[in-house]
Amino acid sequence: MKTDSRPASIFNVAVIVASLGYFVDIYDLLLFTIVRVPSLKDLGLPQSEIDAGAGLLLINVQMLGLLIGGIVWGIIGDKKGRLSVLFGSILIYSVANIANGFVHGINGYILWRFVAGFGLAGELGAGITLVSEILSKEKRGYGTMIVATVGVSGAIAANLIAKLVGDWRICYFIGGGLGLCLLILRVSVMESHMFNAVRTSAAARGSFFALFTSRERFLKYLKCILLGTPTWFVVGILIVFSNKFAKEMNVAGDINPGDAVAFCYAGITVGDFASGVLSQLWKSRRKVMLVFLVLTGAMVAVYLNMFGAATWVFYTVCFILGFSVGFWAIFVTIAAESFGTNLRATVATTVPNFARGMLPLISLLFVQVQHSFSFLQSGAIVAVICIGIAMIAAWKIEETFGKDLNYLEEI
Repeated sequence: MKTDSRPASIFNVAVIVASLGYFVDIYDLLLFTIVRVPSLKDLGLPQSEIDAGAGLLLINVQMLGLLIGGIVWGIIGDKKGRLSVLFGSILIYSVANIANGFVHGINGYILWRFVAGFGLAGELGAGITLVSEILSKEKRGYGTMIVATVGVSGAIAANLIAKLVGDWRICYFIGGGLGLCLLILRVSVMESHMFNAVRTSAAARGSFFALFTSRERFLKYLKCILLGTPTWFVVGILIVFSNKFAKEMNVAGDINPGDAVAFCYAGITVGDFASGVLSQLWKSRRKVMLVFLVLTGAMVAVYLNMFGAATWVFYTVCFILGFSVGFWAIFVTIAAESFGTNLRATVATTVPNFARGMLPLISLLFVQVQHSFSFLQSGAIVAVICIGIAMIAAWKIEETFGKDLNYLEEI
């Protein structure tokens, strides 16, 4: 295994591999959302099963894979190394995607979505951890910004490829092929010198339960997770159900949720770039998070008041709304910078997956609130809760910009 302790360029192979790995990660996650309905129809399932039943089960199974995978890959990343996770996760989700393209029954589909979710769970956390540790503290914000910006653009690619190719099986083959190509690049990536130093020491590492044995450590971990809540509220509620929101507000024309997702993720891509650059210029992660959360609140208010708006105006707001939650780079970077080397991969891998895992709870809250309020009012109430909690977390969390990461957690 190659090692090197010299300062690395923000365009080194590790940054490129982590960026492309996250690109395929997002490509696969959004592709599943796009082709779920046509693929299940092709497998012969009735619409009732697609809307609920097997369709809902597929979503939950993939989420379960993400949650379990996040814990497993995080522990492996701290025990065996960041490169072990990059290699293993890329291989597993690539094989799962290719296998998914060959399924001819719902049971096979369910199996491979779980395996894909499990594999996808390790990519971002391992990549961000590796990039944070090999780059200097002055440059690592740019490195993680590149990873997030390139990665999130995978959503745009998924939407375009799905429309151009048409065949859902080929779309899965393309995703798997892209992942396997990454394995060739992975050979040139060097392991983090910080991890190599810890591996030769007697320090305990990779203990997931250690995050819960200290009140201070647990609260810090929880704050890291809660920072990502608004992103999944916006994407999972406002954008996924954009056709319903548009209908409630009498938006002119028909709104396609797939197009709304594409516009939103285009905004997230630009937002990730902007938030990453601002954090470097302002030398602060917290200030950028707070500014973007305020912008998110303002854009949600605009979104929920587009009564009678034209279609192009609605999609434009979806783009700007996406920009406002384009702090994924900052969010994951804060998680990686908040913990010592012996727990860093565990935290950086589980935090984004647990943030994703908040969506079912947010969805449940959204449904429950509708028993007493209108559809639009329910969206506003849940928005206040999600954004409010995230702002409290951002206000309370420590500033991590320029922090020396070469230290250990006492566990």
